[in-house]
Amino acid sequence: MFVASGPFEDAAEVQARALGLPVRSVFVEHPIQDRTDEEMSALADDAVNALVAALTLAS
Repeated sequence: MFVASGPFEDAAEVQARALGLPVRSVFVEHPIQDRTDEEMSALADDAVNALVAALTLAS
């Protein structure tokens, strides 16, 4: 399971396929690095349902 921002979705899928790893992933809004603590908290709040779903899906 990993979390990345949207622009890295294609690269993540290619890398997982190349490694033969069916990894679950959640992609959030971009950019990340310039966000305030409050913005990061809001981003995490928005992503939590997708994260829980990805972690609890049956294999």
